[in-house]
Amino acid sequence: MPPETAAPMRTLHWPDLPAHWRAALVRWGIAALIVVAVLLDDWARMARQWWDISTYNHIVLIPPILAWLVWQRRAELAKLTPLCWWPGFLPMIGAAFLWLLGALSGLDLARQAGAVAMLGSTVPLLLGPRVTAGLFFPLCYMAFLVPVGEELVEVLQTVTAAITVALTHLSGIPATIDGVFIDTPAGLFEVAEACSGVKFLIAMIAFGVLASHVCFVSWRRRAAMMLACVLVPILANGVRAWGTIFAAQFVGVEKAAGFDHIVYGWVFFAAVLAMVIAGAWRFFDRPLDAPMIDAARIAHSPALTRPERMRLSPVAAVVLLALLLATAKSWAHVGERLQAPLPPHIDLPAVPGWKRVDYAPAIWWEPRAEGADHRLLGRYADGQGHEVDVFVALYAGQGEGREAGGFGQGALTPDSGWSWQASGPVFAQGRSERLLGRGKVERLAVTWYRTGDLLTGSNTHFKLGVIGDNLLLRARPTTTLILSSEGARAPDSITRFLAATGPTGAWMDRVVKLR
Repeated sequence: MPPETAAPMRTLHWPDLPAHWRAALVRWGIAALIVVAVLLDDWARMARQWWDISTYNHIVLIPPILAWLVWQRRAELAKLTPLCWWPGFLPMIGAAFLWLLGALSGLDLARQAGAVAMLGSTVPLLLGPRVTAGLFFPLCYMAFLVPVGEELVEVLQTVTAAITVALTHLSGIPATIDGVFIDTPAGLFEVAEACSGVKFLIAMIAFGVLASHVCFVSWRRRAAMMLACVLVPILANGVRAWGTIFAAQFVGVEKAAGFDHIVYGWVFFAAVLAMVIAGAWRFFDRPLDAPMIDAARIAHSPALTRPERMRLSPVAAVVLLALLLATAKSWAHVGERLQAPLPPHIDLPAVPGWKRVDYAPAIWWEPRAEGADHRLLGRYADGQGHEVDVFVALYAGQGEGREAGGFGQGALTPDSGWSWQASGPVFAQGRSERLLGRGKVERLAVTWYRTGDLLTGSNTHFKLGVIGDNLLLRARPTTTLILSSEGARAPDSITRFLAATGPTGAWMDRVVKLR
């Protein structure tokens, strides 16, 4: 591209753009609109999460940040020549496959990551390898559009609780910890999900990646910045939780909690952010007038010369993109509607040495299984004082609105009075959790999923099994089993019950009358 045609790009007036750039931006715009329109449900769902869920509120800033990152590169990008490039179709295929896996398994994270990746993949497909190299960081930064981080809540709750109780002991306050509950002379404190610090951690990571790229050249300094953006919010959140407990010993729980609710928000995040920036400021090593990319180096890179020859006509690129999206949507439509045959009804069977008794928990507990075709909830007791609650849910298929293992599904129902306390003792192939009801009733719950021959308590393994079935358009029912018991004897009670039922997978099949 002649040097004299690059200068007008600084004004970004449409008539001043070179003809090849105008054509490239039009075809890219068409492709981007196609991707967003076809996957509009996923983009709308993401937008609602950005706006409605405090953990993801920071993501509303990511689109303008992406626009700013591209704007920074505008003069250098003008020196590159865009073109349609058929190898750019390969990441598009991978992104579409990721979206399809999410659609077939009901895993929103995979669907949304696939939607974002497909939008990003339009750049190599329709603008070519050199423009993609110039936009490499903004394209990677698009990953922060995906609402992710809730998976870290339980880990961060546990870490925060450990930091808090250590600081409480150091400050001379007697305290005992049980999972995420800390008992002190002033009262019982819970490191709840909202106090885990996850929203500040993922926001700080997004900020750290941006600051490391924009403010630093040295990779060592970038690594130090990222380390600070991970450790500082975790440690600061532990200090904040300790401060609430410490204050409560003198002013009472209600006043301390009230002050904490005022501070614990974006005020706290702003203070942590200011602390990190103040510590890093003197180490910024990128000159203010340094360009973000070197267009001359990209334009003459021998590594891109040969791949650049693999061109594709603009019409073919858009047609192939439309066919790929149509294929993925059609496959997902069929897979999501797979229905396995089910019995008209199911019942809790007799268990040797145990008998059915009235279900009367101290605090009402009922797992959630939205979209299940059959549900059972009952209590068994033996002659030695052991009681076990049994919950069974049977699904004809998995998809939107019927996701065993989905958010809010299973043993711990949001806003039910029950809180996650800690991981429970190990049970073969099951997921074990300790729950606490209203701060006083302990309950152990063990979960298993069954589809085909697969028996697992891992949500990930279960989702992979569902994906495999749906990809092959193989209709298989899914069964969820949750065994639960209250009090200190809960592990022994569940162990005894499992011994009476025999192999868990085979017993689940008998309960739902599938084998």
